[in-house]
Amino acid sequence: MPADTAQALTTGGADGRPRHVAIIMDGNGRWATERGWPRLVGHRRGAERVKQIVRACPDLGVNWLTVYAFSTENWKRSTEEVLGLMKIFRRYIEREAEELSAEGVRLRFIGGRHRLDPKLQALMAAIEARTAGNTRLNLTVAINYGGRDELARAAARLAEKVARGEVSDPGEQDLERCLDTAGHPDPDLVIRTSGETRTSNFLPWQAAYAEYEFTPTLWPDFTPDHMASILDRFGLRERRYGGV
Repeated sequence: MPADTAQALTTGGADGRPRHVAIIMDGNGRWATERGWPRLVGHRRGAERVKQIVRACPDLGVNWLTVYAFSTENWKRSTEEVLGLMKIFRRYIEREAEELSAEGVRLRFIGGRHRLDPKLQALMAAIEARTAGNTRLNLTVAINYGGRDELARAAARLAEKVARGEVSDPGEQDLERCLDTAGHPDPDLVIRTSGETRTSNFLPWQAAYAEYEFTPTLWPDFTPDHMASILDRFGLRERRYGGV
């Protein structure tokens, strides 16, 4: 792989720390069940944990944070849990909009919005517009997101461009421009909590050269200190991108 291509794959800094971290926030339901509480209690506690991690990121040297909030497969869960999750998303946006904006956080969403409630879609669009000029931290929330679904939608967009004559010889960069994450740097590090070691259809294109860290800690228990330790270990890894 050419050196310039390898450099484009990472946002990691000279200090060896990742600049873009993606997190599969797993274990909310299990955390609550272990305590004899309804699963939604775990999801609410998980939302509180998101706020703590977001606030810690700039001090940890993280400029981009992408979190997996709701997958395309999560619709298979009970109606009660799905509706409860959507309510938590709405409350998070409504309550955090002003504070995120004041703290310099730019919030964006990836995933298929068409299946979401129109009121939630409107809230999402409003906070994206409100925080568009912020640069201290780029926060991306994946909601109704699936990597295969994203790639299928991107391929369809690219096919339309080819049909219109906008692209004549489509390649990787053309497809990348059609992804939900167009313009975002690829993640340097993907963290999954709760002890599971699956990637679960999360950023398959973008994380092709990312490092992975699987921690047994359930998401509601995942503190900024846990994250700091993982970031320190990341600095010990050697990333060659196919080189020697």
